Amino acid sequence: MARPSLIALATALALDLAGGEPPARLHPVVWMGRTIAALEQRAPSGRAARLVYGAGMAAATLALFTIPAWLLERRLSRFGFVGALALGACLKPAFAIRALWAAARRVEQALRRDDLDGAREALRSLVSRETATLSPPLLAAAAIESVAENTSDSIVAPLFYYALLGLPGATAYRVINTLDAMVGYRTARYEHLGKAAARLDDLANLVPARLTALALVAAAPLAGGSAAGAWQALQRDHGATASPNAGWPMSAAAGALGVVLEKVGHYRLNAAARGPEAADIARALALTRAALPLALAPLLVFRRASVRRRGARAARPGGRIGERREVHAA
Repeated sequence: MARPSLIALATALALDLAGGEPPARLHPVVWMGRTIAALEQRAPSGRAARLVYGAGMAAATLALFTIPAWLLERRLSRFGFVGALALGACLKPAFAIRALWAAARRVEQALRRDDLDGAREALRSLVSRETATLSPPLLAAAAIESVAENTSDSIVAPLFYYALLGLPGATAYRVINTLDAMVGYRTARYEHLGKAAARLDDLANLVPARLTALALVAAAPLAGGSAAGAWQALQRDHGATASPNAGWPMSAAAGALGVVLEKVGHYRLNAAARGPEAADIARALALTRAALPLALAPLLVFRRASVRRRGARAARPGGRIGERREVHAA
């Protein structure tokens, strides 16, 4: 039988692609958001106090969701194939593949109809920037940027942390990402409260963003793009964004597609290229679909090697029962 961890992963991905997001009342990420919002309301007013409180808020939210995930994974490991399927259902909320692709397609379809108001409205589910005055090329650029960045945040990073640490790892990453999305801004309100969350998110995405960028470069020819263009743009522009990570997949996508991706007043990636159109959003989605297997393959190899190492340790004289149970869970 296939390894239970791989059965769980396949189940999670299949559930996401087939069904999308679960109802809000059953969605752990919604619970994370509500928990963070409740804790934020109790934040003190002083700068130093908000800095300390923000770090404590991040630690408390991580513990509140990651410890149950660890206990749940250990419990489900006792039930073989059925437990692996259940683990997959628990893992699914860490991913948002179908939701990301569907949101990008809505922007694309509105732009194809020359429905700028519809495109601006659809884009609000992908980006936090003001969309009311964006022109068609900037609307397309923002959608492509979001597809590229969220390929890392919503797909590759949860896969990476699942391969590294199982369900607790994927859950911890989703907590960190949600914290950053809610409070990790350099504004008067969040500069100190969200600093710990923002730094944690930067650290958590360090490897996944670069892995995603390399997968996009490698996948470019498979999606009708340019690997050379992707590599050149990546080398030149990955540091152009304020985020230390977002520029990696975004610049790779810009070069692969041969378009400029611009956020006015902030950055221009692959600046010498043409402005993007609606059709380029579809090309970005094709690029992402081609890149995912390339990003997934090394993570599966890593996961398998990790399982074998744990199995070897458990088989040694004096290996603990808990270690042997981990082998069956993997």
